[in-house]
Amino acid sequence: MRIGYAGMGIMGRGMAANLIDAGHDVVVWNRTRERTADVAAKGASVAETPAALAAACDIIMVCVSDTPDVEAVTLGDSGLIHGLGAGKLVVDHSTISASATRRLAEAVADAGATWIDAPVSGGSEGAVNGTLSIMVGGNEDDVARAHPYMESYGTSITHVGPIGAGQMVKQVNQVLVVINALAVAEGLLLAEAGGLDLDATIAAVKGGAAGSWMLANRGPQMVDRDWRPGFTIDLQQKDLRLVLESADELAVPLPATSLVFQMYRALQRRGLGHEGNHALVKALEEMAGLEISR
Repeated sequence: MRIGYAGMGIMGRGMAANLIDAGHDVVVWNRTRERTADVAAKGASVAETPAALAAACDIIMVCVSDTPDVEAVTLGDSGLIHGLGAGKLVVDHSTISASATRRLAEAVADAGATWIDAPVSGGSEGAVNGTLSIMVGGNEDDVARAHPYMESYGTSITHVGPIGAGQMVKQVNQVLVVINALAVAEGLLLAEAGGLDLDATIAAVKGGAAGSWMLANRGPQMVDRDWRPGFTIDLQQKDLRLVLESADELAVPLPATSLVFQMYRALQRRGLGHEGNHALVKALEEMAGLEISR
């Protein structure tokens, strides 16, 4: 079984490397070929186009930035669609529109292949360490077929429903992520204003009801002024745009998510979109005229 992987970005490189480490025969493609160097050095072959990738592989993973990118990789002039055929499976790990996902799945089905949407959560650390959470939409047999390969980089793999359901669950995930980030930022700002030891404060509360992955992993980064991204503000904003579009379609009020979206927009205006999403705290610091630090 040969596995293809399209997209060697902040997530894709780690996921492809874990496939190689698990002993799988891997072929990769990226729009900027230089980004394939690390996985090529580990033993991956490099395809010239997405079409060539699809033609050479049985299962093709995709992880690129946004809906138009997945559409281009899949349906473009040299897209996957031109190399797909009966028995091939596309596993989309990108976070994109659920309605676009269903359209892409139909186009792939017309070519004789199948599609599952399997967005991931866990940041670049999870991609590198093989500890991602994966929420999967699609046919049960297709999900079962992909499962052993997704185990190379995921520890929680949940089939959540038909095609498109994975993308909707990822939107739920992102609502929880950003509101948790806001809670951590507000809590640490209050601790700073109150003259508390921030490390001791995090240690005191992270094991109780206030504990969260965001607090344990990104709280210390906020305190250290370490803005290296597990997931960038720009990518987080793209996901929140999808969330708010769905909320609008479904007539669901999401006031806290909308607030975080506007706070991130303010940080983007300051040129901080490349920083980690935990830099949300900087928007609060600007309001307060106060900076958290050791």
